[in-house]
Amino acid sequence: MKLGSLIAAASLLAGSTASALGPHAAELNKSRTQAINFLRTTQADDGSWTAPEAVGITALVTTALLQSGLPADSPTVSKALTHLRTFVQEDGGIYHNGSQHRNYETSIALLAFQAANDDDQYGETVKRAVAFLKGIQWDEGEGIDKSQTAYGGAGYGSHERPDLSNTQFMLDAFQAAGLTKDDPAVQKALMFVSRCQNLETEHNTTPFAGKIEDGGFYYTAAAGGETKAGLTPNGGLRSYASMTYAGLKSMIYAGLTKDDQRVQAATEWIKRFYTLEENPGVGQQGLFYYYHTFAKTLSVLGIDEFEEAGGEKHDWRKELAEHLFTLQQDNGSWLNPTDRWYEGDPNLVTAYALLALSYCEPEMAR
Repeated sequence: MKLGSLIAAASLLAGSTASALGPHAAELNKSRTQAINFLRTTQADDGSWTAPEAVGITALVTTALLQSGLPADSPTVSKALTHLRTFVQEDGGIYHNGSQHRNYETSIALLAFQAANDDDQYGETVKRAVAFLKGIQWDEGEGIDKSQTAYGGAGYGSHERPDLSNTQFMLDAFQAAGLTKDDPAVQKALMFVSRCQNLETEHNTTPFAGKIEDGGFYYTAAAGGETKAGLTPNGGLRSYASMTYAGLKSMIYAGLTKDDQRVQAATEWIKRFYTLEENPGVGQQGLFYYYHTFAKTLSVLGIDEFEEAGGEKHDWRKELAEHLFTLQQDNGSWLNPTDRWYEGDPNLVTAYALLALSYCEPEMAR
């Protein structure tokens, strides 16, 4: 689905005034340059970041550099792509041998290769990676039928129960590769995504669906359900922001519009909990993951001016960019002192921040 066709889905939230960083454009370029220089210094001789087998981190950094304007033939990116090519497997997946994160690694590596694919030099790699991801998606091939909560989702790998985070990465990869909303794999994923929402509908009849009814999303409805935000007294799975933005973006990828009650409910949730001070529901945990997902979702929705439930309007691009400027370290990196989900790794967190900033300057986003 093209970005232009997605904009209509966001009219409930969007204002008509285009965001402009204005005098902050120079500060954005300075911030980006400092971050890129930091990542140049932390890249290993083999082209990786953090560890040679850290396919996901290396791929995320590579994507962030490409999306920040560094060309594919620049020494840093070229070396990273050469390293990532060593993980392309015969089955089409892109992961290190013995990995338990094959969906995660393949999805993010696909994003990196597609971002560098201007001359279709990685076209076959991307095509085979899509086929691999479809092959490990939880469906009939894994003995799962449509009535089961795991159906249509993706986990870290083929044996790890599916979750919304990994499913959104898979859908990001499908979107980058050009799959449309009508592709069966995308529609299967929509079934899983819908079941991770705190909203009881014909699309979600899980035991958790009606216990909170706030329209937000949680980590997974599969394997008995799980949220990172804790339970309500009645056993409800509390919603939290990073998953709610992930769920909303995924539903738009799958073709839902503003008129769908699932989109309406998720929209109302993010309007109630707009903030850059925390990842609402889980505080400082996964904060930079949240910034990236927040920015990408609002960009996909075509939103320039975000209006809160109380009516206050926000130039979210300007606000996010300025907030990230204040959090950047002297060496150009970003780091989350609340080290959960690997956010104590400055390479990973700097990649998240660069990706978020790329959506603060719309012409940079791909």
